[in-house]
Parts: sequence; C-alpha cells; structure tokens
Amino acid sequence: MEPDVSYTTEEIAKLLKISKLTVYDLIKKGELPAYRVGKQMRVDARDLNAYKQRAKGGGMLRPEGGTAGSPDPGAATPASAIPATARANAAQLVITGQDVGLDLLARHLEKRLPGVRPLRSYAGSMDSLIAMYRGEADIVSTHLLDGDSGEYNTPYIRRLLSGFSYVIVNLVSRQAGLYVAEGNPLGLSGWPDLGRPSLRLVNREKGSGARVLLDEQLRLHAIPRERIIGYEHEETSHLAVAAKVRAGEADVGIGIEKAAAIVGVGFVPLIRERYDLVMLKTPATAPWLPAVLELLQDRDFRAELSSLQGYDVSQTGRIWLET
Repeated sequence: MEPDVSYTTEEIAKLLKISKLTVYDLIKKGELPAYRVGKQMRVDARDLNAYKQRAKGGGMLRPEGGTAGSPDPGAATPASAIPATARANAAQLVITGQDVGLDLLARHLEKRLPGVRPLRSYAGSMDSLIAMYRGEADIVSTHLLDGDSGEYNTPYIRRLLSGFSYVIVNLVSRQAGLYVAEGNPLGLSGWPDLGRPSLRLVNREKGSGARVLLDEQLRLHAIPRERIIGYEHEETSHLAVAAKVRAGEADVGIGIEKAAAIVGVGFVPLIRERYDLVMLKTPATAPWLPAVLELLQDRDFRAELSSLQGYDVSQTGRIWLET
C-alpha cells in the first residue's frame, strides 16, 4: 500500500523538474488528478506515481512537461485522450496573478458557474502572458507599463498574443509608487530620486509588473541600473518588498499602495496603473467567458472589490480591446 501522502503544486513542480504552470496544465487536462484543500491544490502520491508510470510508457518527461515526441503541452488535447472521469468533472480554469482581487474573482466564479473549478497560479504579468501563449492559462492578469506610449498592457499583449483572438478587460485601477521608511526620512518624491548614489533598493523578480515599471522608469530617466545598490536583490511579492523596507534592509522598493498599508510602511504614489484581465476567444472559452465579463459588471462583486483598500473600480468591467 502506498503511503497516505499528498503534494502541493510547488512540490510536484520540483519533483518532476517542470514549471508550476505546467503542473496546472496537467491538472487542467485531467492528466494529473488533484483536489482542493482551502485555497491550495494537492495531488496524492499514488496519483503522481501513476502519472509517472504513464509518462515512462510514452517517453521521457520534457523539461517543460509532456513527453518526448508528444504534442506541445500548450496544444489542445483531443477529447479521446482525456480520461472519462476527468471529462465528467468540472472544467478547470487557471487564473494567474498575485492580486487578492483574483482570489475574490475565483470565489465568485465558482459560485456563478457550478461546472467550473478555478485554479490559482501566482505568476507575474509577463510569465502569465507567456503561459497563455503556451496554452497553460485561461485568465491572466497583467499590469505592464509601456514607457514610450504611457499605456498599460495593450502594447505587450499585441506583441505576445499576435495571431490570437482575445479580450482585454479591466479588473481594477490602483496606485503604484515607492515604498519608503515611515515618515519618508530621505524625502523621496519621484522616479529621479532612484538615481541617488547611496540609495539601497529592493527589487521584484524579472517578468513582474513592478519590475517592468521600474525598468521603464530607469530607462526614461536615464538612470543606469548598474549603479543602483540592491538592483539584483529580488523578492517575489509586493508584501515581501515592503517588508524589507520596513525592516531597514532597503531604503526603497516599488509596489502598490495596498501592500504598504498591510505591512505598515511609507508610500509615495507616483502612477495609477491598470490591472487588466486577458482571455482568449476560442471554442473552449466560449462556455464561460461571457460569465466572467458579466461578473465584472455585477454590483455586489464590484462593491466587495472596492472594499479592498487602494482599489478603484470605476473602470472595472470596461473592455479596452477585443480582437
């Protein structure tokens, strides 16, 4: 008898040496049975071992999931290749992004669409769009500033999803800026201040919206990143960045207002960013996409979303672009 052990998606990714988004893709396709414990998805050891045996029978696992000689994991899977039990289960939607508003969206969708099981993947904006391109995500969130046009998201989406039909719709607007020590003892007030020689920065990971925002502002203000102390010091969330500033391990970080309020650190607002959702328009998304757009217009949902500090819902549900 196999031990009564289960694994998180992060543990599965490490064990199989694949990305967490690929794990979600396997769950979504019914190839790796999973169940929810609170907000977390888990996979039993016996199901993992069964999957590994099937993978060995079809070839070696590729670094990004699937087997050698098998179709790309982002490609559509024929219905005949999905177990009957998986087809009978609820459809699984992978929602990527780190904002708490996405957790709220997932809960409301689960109530509104009984046949849908939302899965949350905590990926950055750029990684989320790449996951959508590869077929590993269904609803992606993004807040990527194009410094040249001053526009959020659309320039990046046009380039990355060229040839796809999609819809870009607003979830919230929110203030982004600088995390500083309480009382702002260094008197930081704008992007040019990041060029101060002795200033210590704590950064976000590559591909995150906050990292893109920082890099675009450094470029626009001609501040060489090589001269910034701590530019290579990366954290993977707004909360972690704010916590480093509060602890005195850095003088400044980039992030959103809500995290500053939670951690209890000073905040200098510099830009109002658009936090949008992107969904592909395909036969597979047709059963649930209209319900998502309808939910974003729902008065109760918007009221609950607006109760989260620092969120502006005046544009929630507005479609910025539909191709």
